[in-house]
Amino acid sequence: MAAVALTSRGSMAAGGVRWLVAALLGPVLAAPRYRPDWASLDARPLPAWFDQAKVGVFVHWGVFSVPAWGSEWFWWHWRGEHRPDYERFVQHRFPPDTTYADFAPHFTAHDFQPREWAQLFRRAGARYVVLTTKHHEGFTNWGSSVSWNWNSLDMGPHRDLVGELGQALRESNIRYGLYHSLLEWFNPLYLADKESDFKTQNFVLKKTMPELYDLVLKYKPDLIWSDGDWEAPESYWNSTSFLAWLYNDSPVKDTVVVNDRWCNNCSCHHGGFYNCADKYKPGTLPTHKWEMCSSIDKLSWGYRSNMDIAELMDEASIIEELVQTVSFGGNYLLNVGPTKEGVIVPIFQERLLALGRWLDTNGEAIYESKPWRVQMENSTDTVWYTSKGPAVYAIFLIWPQDNVLKLSSPTSSPATQVTMLGFAGTLKWQKSPGKGLLITLPYMLPSPLPPQSGWTVKLEGVE
Repeated sequence: MAAVALTSRGSMAAGGVRWLVAALLGPVLAAPRYRPDWASLDARPLPAWFDQAKVGVFVHWGVFSVPAWGSEWFWWHWRGEHRPDYERFVQHRFPPDTTYADFAPHFTAHDFQPREWAQLFRRAGARYVVLTTKHHEGFTNWGSSVSWNWNSLDMGPHRDLVGELGQALRESNIRYGLYHSLLEWFNPLYLADKESDFKTQNFVLKKTMPELYDLVLKYKPDLIWSDGDWEAPESYWNSTSFLAWLYNDSPVKDTVVVNDRWCNNCSCHHGGFYNCADKYKPGTLPTHKWEMCSSIDKLSWGYRSNMDIAELMDEASIIEELVQTVSFGGNYLLNVGPTKEGVIVPIFQERLLALGRWLDTNGEAIYESKPWRVQMENSTDTVWYTSKGPAVYAIFLIWPQDNVLKLSSPTSSPATQVTMLGFAGTLKWQKSPGKGLLITLPYMLPSPLPPQSGWTVKLEGVE
């Protein structure tokens, strides 16, 4: 019932303000009202900042960071599926009769330095950061009043992790997104609603919705990254009612962005931008704004103490995913999992900083860019295009052996000029015998180090 009361109070207050504005200035300035249905909500324009941002960092952090083994789905694999490997792990590492709740006091965040995180993410080139406020385990990284003794103020860190990181990110001028799971695997209220085939809504009314309203009112996020939607329909989650309040009356109604995970058939169909699926790659240019979420650790989103270097994305793979995603009009959200103490381990920092160095040189072709009429060269998937105004950017992932970059898609003109991001001066080019351009690249000195991945030529005066 708390969610209903909040909605009513917010609507009444906002309604009074709108009436006063209309009385003083006329009805022209009255903002459109969004109805709690998908036809209305899906018509809301996406705030421009999100498409312009292009690059974000995802952070999966919670009690699952204590066992730090397998994945952030540790509790489900252990107690939901009773997987033998998880049961053996707990038997060998922890005292008899250990429960998942026993891990919470060890989620200390002793070494969590939010300003250092923010500085790292800024150096990585991230324009927004998304933190797990609550994963499917139900533990909240802020003092949720409806998560008694299962939150970061009552247990473990005894800190408001959501609030601390938000303040540090805003000081660094980075947008703040909040991940929130609608469901909780083992919450008795949720299990009872599930048993009723989701005809009852006790969990939604007493847990999910009060937490969502609380997060918005307390932290004023730029983005809400919903998850845990797949088991129940919108009629159970009350998603459209919440989003109508978010767009009409919340303190972030004009700037907030949401994803598409709001009900069991919403992904890739309803919401603000589309995730569609984890690590989604469309293959062609989608008609709707989308985001690809990926993880440096290819096997997990949460931290694993036993990860192997071969299981991590290298710099070349990260840049390739970023370039492909942005060429197809998407945003790239790259995940790290901190330790239970709040450390982002050096190998993750190294990968993020490598991405940042690449963006320092090539970011002009990424940030605020738009898809071009062609996304990649017909003959290869190693050259990708973006555009910004009249400029076209060709990002090539492999340096040609003869130092000549062959582009068949652009059409040259007498005004064509070619430069390379990070290099001074213009590059020589000529028309290709077929169609397109042959661009003579700068001479690269031999080096014992592997070359960086991805270079960008800027084309002006082409069609």
